[in-house]
Parts: sequence; C-alpha cells; structure tokens
Amino acid sequence: MGGAKNCPETPRQKMIGMMYLVLTAMLALNVSADILNGFAMVDKSVRTSITVTDKQSTALYEDFDYLYTQNPTKVKEWLDKAKEVREKSNEMYEYIQNFALEMVKLSDKDKTDPALVDIKGKSDTNAPGLYGIQQGHASELKAKIAEYRDFMCAMVASDSMRVENFKLIFSTENGQNTSGEEITWETSLFESMPLAAVVAILRKFQSDVRTAENQTVQYLKAQTDAQDFRVNKIEALVLPNSNYVIRGDQYSAKIVLSAVDSTKIPEIFIGENKLDTTVYTVNCGSTGTFSYSGSLRLMGNDGIPREYPFTSEYTVGEPSATISNVDMNVVYRGIDNNFSVSVPGVSADKVTVTCEGGKITKSGKGYVVRPERDGTIKINVSADMNGKKVAMGSQEYRVKYLPDPKAFLQYVDQNGMPRTIQDGRLGRRFLKDDKTTLIASYGEDELLKANFKITSFSMVTVVGSADSQGGKLSAAQIRLLDRLEGNDYITFKNIRAVGPDGKTRNLGLIQVQL
Repeated sequence: MGGAKNCPETPRQKMIGMMYLVLTAMLALNVSADILNGFAMVDKSVRTSITVTDKQSTALYEDFDYLYTQNPTKVKEWLDKAKEVREKSNEMYEYIQNFALEMVKLSDKDKTDPALVDIKGKSDTNAPGLYGIQQGHASELKAKIAEYRDFMCAMVASDSMRVENFKLIFSTENGQNTSGEEITWETSLFESMPLAAVVAILRKFQSDVRTAENQTVQYLKAQTDAQDFRVNKIEALVLPNSNYVIRGDQYSAKIVLSAVDSTKIPEIFIGENKLDTTVYTVNCGSTGTFSYSGSLRLMGNDGIPREYPFTSEYTVGEPSATISNVDMNVVYRGIDNNFSVSVPGVSADKVTVTCEGGKITKSGKGYVVRPERDGTIKINVSADMNGKKVAMGSQEYRVKYLPDPKAFLQYVDQNGMPRTIQDGRLGRRFLKDDKTTLIASYGEDELLKANFKITSFSMVTVVGSADSQGGKLSAAQIRLLDRLEGNDYITFKNIRAVGPDGKTRNLGLIQVQL
C-alpha cells in the first residue's frame, strides 16, 4: 500500500498559494493599504480552507471510530496512531495560534482581537521582528515545525510521495534577500515584515497542519484493510486439489469465500451437513462426473448473518498426463521457460519428458525448456507403468520472441536503496550520481524474468541534448544537467535495448522534473 500515492493540492490551496506569492512579491515595492487588505483576503480564504478541512477530518475520525466498533482487532493499531496524529496536530495548531496572538498583542495591546480577524496594526513592521527574532520565539517556532514534520513523516514512512510532500510543506531551510544573499528562515519571515503579512503566513502554517493531519488520517484509515483484496461482491469458491481424479484416488477441495476476513470464520455446509473443517473430501471408486452443492454462512459487520451458496463438480477418469507452462502459454527465445509435468498416480522418477524443436532439462521438481527453432515446439510425456513405457500425452507451444520491456531510470535514494522512476520529480544530485543508470525490465509486476541491456539513449532538455552509448549518463549529459534550473524537464528518448534473444528494441520515453 503501499506502492506510493501523490497528494495533489486542491484548487483552493493552489489559489491561496498564488495569492500569497503575488502579495509577498508586492511587498518589495510598497506596503500600501491595498496590499495589506490583500493579506486580509488571503487570511480569510485560508480560514475558510481550514474550516472545510476540519469538517473532512471530523468525518474521517467518525468513520475510523465506526470501523473500530465493527472490528477492534483489525483497526485498533491504526486508530491509536490516528488519535496520536490528532493530538500532535491540535498541539501544533494551538501553538501557532498563541504565537500569532502574542505577537499581535505587542501592536494592538488591549484592543487585540482574540480571533485575529480584525488587526489594528496591520502595517506594523516592528512587532514581528521584536517578538519573533529579538525575543527568540521564531527559533522556537522553527524547532516546533521541524519536530511536527518529522513526526508526520514517520507516520506515513511507507508512502514516499507523502513524505516528500510533508518535507516540502514544512520546510525550514534558509532563504534569500532581494540581493540574493542567504538569510535565516527566521529573518525571512519576521524581519521588517508587516504584521498582517506575518499573520497570514502563520495562518497558512495552520492550514498546512490541518491538511497534513487529514492526509495522514486518510493514509492510516487505508491501512486497516491494506492487505485485503478489493472486490465488489462476495462469492463462495470451491478450490479442489484437482478436478480430475484417478480411479482409486481421493477428491479433495477447499471451500472458501472469495473475499475473506481472517478474524471471521464462516460455517460450511454440504447440503444440510456442517463440515468440521474447510476441506471437503470424498472417496472416488468409479469414473464419471460428480456434482455437489452447499453454502457458507457468515455473520456480517452489521450483525446480520448472510449465506453464500456454491456448487461444483469433479471428474474421475483414467490416468493421463498434465503438462503446464508455469510462466506463460507460449515459450520464448533466449530464456529458460519453466514447466511442471505431472502424471497422477505415477511418481516423478518414472515420468519421461522430451521436446521436439528444443532442449529440455530437469530442474528441481520441474523442467526448463529452451526452444531451438521458430514456429512451434512439441512436448511429449510418457510414464513407466508396471515396466511398460506408456504415452501419457503431448502438447504443442508457440515460439515467440520476448515482449518489449519498459525503460526506467534507476537511482539510489538517501537511504542507499535502489529506486526506479519513469515519470516524476528527481533531485539533481541523484541524476548526477555515478550509480544512476537507465535500465530495461518488465517492472515490479513482471511475469517473465529476462535480462536486457541498454545500448544507447538521448537526453533532451531546454538547454540542449546529448547522447550516451550505454546505460549511464555521458559526460556531455552531466554537463547539461549543471545548466538546468529547478522544475526544468528532462526527457530520455531514443532508448535502445538488447535482450537475451538478441533482438534490439526501441523503448518508450522517460521524463523527470528537477
């Protein structure tokens, strides 16, 4: 779950951010009444956003509490963490509120509005510096924000996108003045800033706290069923060891739900007879097709029992061979194709398997097939039956070249773990790392395992392009990276790779943003 999810800003958050940036830039020109009123507009919009987010979070907590009443064993761990998130977020929110109130009191004194809506000294540029920098409260605020950021990142540690989002939102890095000189975070927020602007900034911090709380509780709530299968209905399933049984052997089947909660065990009935286990077993003394039916009975989350009927059948026949391609229903050139071959009622040491048009070797309990021609191959199975070699069956398979893989950019993160990316953001230092390289594979959900080698690719940027003869970035491509700015896009194209079957492929694009 947790695979990685993006947490995009809402239209309201984007609007607030844009207004804040515009008004901050205008401060460098002149602190007019219109600009100060503009900060009041931003503050009002942020307060509205906080109200909306609070309502959403309240509904989330209510859902969480309800889930706990239905299944305490499953939900308790995540609900406890959600309560801890709520407590930490409330503490941080109230701390910022008190910080802003004490700062405004230095200017408005006994006329201070406790809700910080009507600020008398909007243009006061002394109070923020006095309270934040001279009295040292800004450094304390910075430490509180960093502590809260680290706590929230730890809560969503398995979701890298949320972690990066929180690090960005609650960044306390130094800034720059209009001359391009580095200044501290505290100075950039409080030094010579009008009181209305600083209150709007602090209000935005409060909005960020409520947004982070909401996103984290959503994540924790999702973890309560992160290991469950996502289905839109519940059905009873019969899972036999085999639908085909040799005369004299036993038929055995497991009866389960297609979506099962491990904390709830269903009752199973064949006809009106209740089974003591989930395995239904019957002796098979004659050939033919046999059917049976029954039901599973399970108590619902609402306390109402529900019944799920099922039917199934099995066939009892004479001996035959079973041949299956473990990987796919075709065989591929250049790689090992894994097969399992079994003959019911015959031990593996008495089974012989040959291949027409390819090479087959025993590997553990199965076989490895390497086709040596195009078109089709044929696998034949025979068995030693009382000293006599008996043909048990055969199967033809189509021979194909390996499907094209996908291209990925592979890098090593700050924890030393290898990561891959096709589309997203990536820091310059990761791109320039000597361990960074282009790779070709079928991805995490690959059904086939094959080694591909990148032979060449092009890197295209806004400042030019360069090529590489291999998987790593060339010196010319590294030089291009040094000329790029933050948010610039980098496109890797004309990616060529060679697989174990000797075929050269042209792969799709990779695009990252600095």
